[in-house]
Amino acid sequence: MTSPVEDFRAAYGAALRDHLQQRTETSLSVGHDLGRWALEHRVSILDVIETHFLLVASPERRADDSDLQFLLQSLIALDVASRGYLDETRLYRQQRERAEDLAERDAFRRALVESLQDGFFVTDADANIVEVNAAFGDITGYGPEGVPYRWPYPWIIGNPITTGTPVTIAARPGRFTIQIRHRDGRRLWVAVSSNPLTAHPGYSGMFVGTARDITTERAAAGREQALARLASSIAAAGSVADVFTVALTELANMLGAHQVVAAVWPEETRRGVGYLPSGETDYDSLDDWTKEQLDNARHSPALTVVAIPAAAPGVAAGVVASLSSADDAALVLSYDDPRVITTGDRALVALAVGQLTVALQRARHFDQARTASLTLQRAMLGSVELPHRFAVRYEPAVPPLEIGGDWYDVVTLPDGRISVIVGDCVGRGLAAAAVMGQLRSAGRALLLRGSSPGQLLDELDAVAELIPGAVCTTLCAAVIDPHTGEMCFSNAGHMPPLLCGPDGVTVLEGARAVPLATYDCSPRPEETQTLPPGSTLMLYTDGLVERHGESIDTGIDGAARLLEQAAGLSPEDTADRVLAGLRTIAGYDDDVALVIYRQQPADLHITAPAEPAQLALLRGQLNSWLTAAAIPADLVSDIVLAVNEALTNTIEHAYRHTIGGTLTVVAEADSDEVVVTVADTGTWKPPSNDSSIRGRGITMMRALTGRVEIDHSGDGTVVRMATRLTQPHGDGPISQFGETQ
Repeated sequence: MTSPVEDFRAAYGAALRDHLQQRTETSLSVGHDLGRWALEHRVSILDVIETHFLLVASPERRADDSDLQFLLQSLIALDVASRGYLDETRLYRQQRERAEDLAERDAFRRALVESLQDGFFVTDADANIVEVNAAFGDITGYGPEGVPYRWPYPWIIGNPITTGTPVTIAARPGRFTIQIRHRDGRRLWVAVSSNPLTAHPGYSGMFVGTARDITTERAAAGREQALARLASSIAAAGSVADVFTVALTELANMLGAHQVVAAVWPEETRRGVGYLPSGETDYDSLDDWTKEQLDNARHSPALTVVAIPAAAPGVAAGVVASLSSADDAALVLSYDDPRVITTGDRALVALAVGQLTVALQRARHFDQARTASLTLQRAMLGSVELPHRFAVRYEPAVPPLEIGGDWYDVVTLPDGRISVIVGDCVGRGLAAAAVMGQLRSAGRALLLRGSSPGQLLDELDAVAELIPGAVCTTLCAAVIDPHTGEMCFSNAGHMPPLLCGPDGVTVLEGARAVPLATYDCSPRPEETQTLPPGSTLMLYTDGLVERHGESIDTGIDGAARLLEQAAGLSPEDTADRVLAGLRTIAGYDDDVALVIYRQQPADLHITAPAEPAQLALLRGQLNSWLTAAAIPADLVSDIVLAVNEALTNTIEHAYRHTIGGTLTVVAEADSDEVVVTVADTGTWKPPSNDSSIRGRGITMMRALTGRVEIDHSGDGTVVRMATRLTQPHGDGPISQFGETQ
């Protein structure tokens, strides 16, 4: 391979010889081209001159080349200068090309970053944001003109000291979602993606990332979640009140409303009924503005959402919507501060109103079905007027009709005895209720005809065989004499009655046989049980005590404990205590029928010193006895107040001339009347003619009880106060033994 100098010499010699022969401009221009080639291939001036002299010098002169060496030495400095100039020129050209390339790259990178729809940012090692694009400025309100943005960043929500390290669109790798405050005050949700610049050691600690506004997406997802919560919360509502109770709270939270109010106008009354998130309220108690909005809204087309104009233009104080095409239901939402109602807000309200309208229609159908079923159930269960000292409960387990195959019946017989039946048909719902109605009617007719409990069950066996679905019905029948406490009962495969007396609770396991219409076991057994004074009898169906996965004996033991704990309460309170104590969180799994009977208690006899300190004790003992005797609560308070007045008179007047007297209180009760007698051995003081507040004790006692009799003909005074239980008590005559009124 030849060097550039050798190539130049060969080309130069050929070109020189050609020029000496031709001597033209063309041949001369070849020399210029050779010079440029020499320059490009770094052939020095010394090499060019040496080549020329070697070609043109004579042999004689070649021997003496002193002048040539002199010429070469003279051209060395020029050669060095020209070489340096060429190197600098070449370096400058390279640097200029590199700078132009970097500028083009930077312009391209800037154009690329600015073309991003997402916000772009760069942070330095101190978490200062040193570079952002225009999209970042659109999202946050803080654009490229404000960089650098130092910690704490101006878009942070809350106290940056408690917020912690600068992780809000800054030095934090990964993907996360945050809420920021835009420069104009709006709150936005932003999705951030951030990564460290690890590929370049010189940029240690720096981060680059993007930010995207997801407020609209988040709001849409929030609306979907809110609508899903609303749908699920009202799906289980079984009445109009239940629908509004759960729905209005969800609507208030979903729409950020200060107040949400609904109203319906029932067809039967056409009087408005108001509903708040806390429950049903009196429509007339709503403020006039709300009632006006509701009344206007209900006449709007169904599912129409109308904004309520505010004082400022372009904003609304709330929205109203009609919930029915029958002009009988409406909804109003009001805001604390007027706001712009966006298209998304209207769509959300419209969807929520649509779900609420459907739920309201379904609840109304349920209410109608429930009303019909309860009317049927009550008709089949008989009159709600029970004999004295009885309490009954019926709790179905099948919504929404609330009707089933369990039943009770309490009938007063012509001779004064009381018959009680508690039964349970196989199955649930309307089919079981139909069977129950037929058996109950047959049972009542047989009892009124005079059948004993055993005879009743024998005859119901034949009836059950003729009724489809009545096979295996369980039944417990009893006849009680309230005056003697004697009870005769028979049990057809039913739960054993529980009797709570002075010695605890007894499970009445006797007189048991198979359920109805299973096989002939006549005559069915009977058993007689004496009910102690003040004892409590409970008859019930298996739904009260039967639990999945537990022995039935466990449930019966639990019912016995609750019955014993409630022995001092009234029959009504006892029934409530037992039901509440055995009810699970999810309610009863099966229908429950329950009958509580309190046997007439023994008479109350109290003898105490005639002293004021005894009054509270005497009132307490009398109140407890009256409650245990199943006297209605309003009569108990009246009787205690009347007796207290009689006791006060005895303490204040009977022994005014002596010291150390005593008084006696006797209380008696039967099915019709309560009689309380207060007696002393002191002296009678005639009523005063003073018209002041004093001296009106007898008038008060007469007003509080039905009849007051006073006997002061013997030693001391006897005050007898009688209160009827079977009719409203009122003013009655005052009689004094031996005197004519």
